[in-house]
Amino acid sequence: MDDLFRTEPETQASPIDAPLATRMRPRGLDDYVGQRHILGEGKLLRRAIEADRISSVILYGPPGVGKTSLAQIIAASTNSHFERLSGVESNVGDIRRVVATAGNRLRNGGAKTILFIDEIHRFNKAQQDVLLPDVESGLLRLIGATTHNPFFYVNSPLVSRSQVFQLEPLNSDDLLEMMQRALKDERGLGTFNVRLDENAARHLATVSDGDGRKCLNALEIAARTTPPGPDGVIHITLPVAEESIQKKAVVYDGDGDAHYDTISAFIKSMRGSDPDAALYWLAKMLHAGEDIRFIARRLIICASEDVGMADSNALVVATSALQAIEFVGLPEAQLILSHATIYVATAPKSNRCTTAIGKALTEVREGRTLAVPTHLRDAHYKGAKNLGHGEGYKYSHDYEGAYVPQAYLPEGRTYYEPTENGLEKRIKERLDYWRSLYETAQKKDSPE
Repeated sequence: MDDLFRTEPETQASPIDAPLATRMRPRGLDDYVGQRHILGEGKLLRRAIEADRISSVILYGPPGVGKTSLAQIIAASTNSHFERLSGVESNVGDIRRVVATAGNRLRNGGAKTILFIDEIHRFNKAQQDVLLPDVESGLLRLIGATTHNPFFYVNSPLVSRSQVFQLEPLNSDDLLEMMQRALKDERGLGTFNVRLDENAARHLATVSDGDGRKCLNALEIAARTTPPGPDGVIHITLPVAEESIQKKAVVYDGDGDAHYDTISAFIKSMRGSDPDAALYWLAKMLHAGEDIRFIARRLIICASEDVGMADSNALVVATSALQAIEFVGLPEAQLILSHATIYVATAPKSNRCTTAIGKALTEVREGRTLAVPTHLRDAHYKGAKNLGHGEGYKYSHDYEGAYVPQAYLPEGRTYYEPTENGLEKRIKERLDYWRSLYETAQKKDSPE
């Protein structure tokens, strides 16, 4: 079992040279920190590992949260033969070699095979398809690790034959525990005489953004670059910790979960009329380098979808923001996006424009197609009058208030139902008045 993860001598770092995060990989479930929602006592994945009943699984989560460590724990606890491939370095030939060896091993009465593929999302569709028959037959039990949502980046047949476990970013308490263990363990910094101030530890835990690898490696930099004091103690203070981790790098992928989840949180915060939350998600996107045009487009959509007629100026502000950022560019464009975000978030809300077009489209798709009433048809071409087009049409501006009761659909239908929020309350009053005039006219015209 000690050789399971051994690589070629020329590429393998000796334990003393390996990064702290690598040296401190947990040896078993009791050493594993975090992910209690799937590895706590009595949880499905923990029970399966302890009983050596692991089926094919996909471990999905951001960097540094323990995906590879969990795979190694499974390797150490299983009676199956454990193979490892990399989505970056391996090819179809490597997969076929593992499959052939697994088949020979099983036929000769050997152990079953677990295949761990790190960064499985890097395999293209053809490479993933090669795995499918043998995963389906049970020849291989697959453990895939990915930072990308497997429902988007892993073939659906593979996903459907695997249990997907989502690993979450480590919380501050998890990271603090990891650092304390590293300071005491001889594999880590136990041979050093290190005193880590509490505010320094909390800074490393906070700035690491849930990434255990980043946190431990920053701790090691601090310990190895700080000279001991007169008492022989390496004292890691807050300034030392700040220098060791430098700028906070936000976990954010331009085309993956962080991209979609953050813009979703941004929109939902504006919809929920929380400008502070919306500004935080905006700041995260700006810090991570998100396309400012993408942000502006989502602002425009939100202005119509969620504010709508309650404050039509929201659409004007959002559209102006898109135009303005084209002229200004970053960094000043962030001021314009902040302006538009606060306006949309604090505007009164109505989604009745959204629901109205939804109802109309549903009727067009699913209902009987309605013909244009004769009096509304185009009467400008030669011969139109002979067909009766336009006959009986009443020109609204010829009447008081520029309104005259008149049917514009063959059947009376209502799609837009305004709320009483913001300016839409006045629109509702006007519509209610016009609709009452129309109903009165209909009653007069109907036979007794």
